[in-house]
Amino acid sequence: MTIAREPTMNETLETIRKRRSVRDFTDQPVPRELIEQVVDAGIWAASGKNGQAPVVLAITNPELVARLSDLNRRIGGWKEDFDPFYGGKVVLVVLARRDAAATYVYDGSLVLGNMMLAAESLGLGSIWIHRAKEEFESEEGKAILAELGIEGDLEGIGHCVLGYADKPAADIPRKPGRVFWAE
Repeated sequence: MTIAREPTMNETLETIRKRRSVRDFTDQPVPRELIEQVVDAGIWAASGKNGQAPVVLAITNPELVARLSDLNRRIGGWKEDFDPFYGGKVVLVVLARRDAAATYVYDGSLVLGNMMLAAESLGLGSIWIHRAKEEFESEEGKAILAELGIEGDLEGIGHCVLGYADKPAADIPRKPGRVFWAE
């Protein structure tokens, strides 16, 4: 007698299915080695014509995280007590060189996707936070880049906020009717 088994899913596909956005991080610090692995996964993302337009600004300095969170909050129009980074202690800002490839925004998006999947695979929580474009087009955002010695015609693509999830995210099923086949 043969017993039917569920097909096994490989580790990468399982990580893709498990990853969820985290909106409540613990205060536990993230080791630099894990941050480096997440960033490395990001810079290995595909890019148009191998232009490698995206760059990653890895922020662990609490004052700079708070400063950027406040700028993001003001751009988003939220009240002063709201933290758009949800208490995450690590902010990986993806910027992209506009002159590197016509696909620089898409390339930066792939970097963010890779980093979020890498974070999940390493036991970290993550969330993609928008408004990086507006942040780094502002005088305050330009000043931050200048203070850090980051130069070039860069556009903010997004933030990958990292940390340890305070509670597990719900497993939300995928909506039906999102795949069409033309065979």
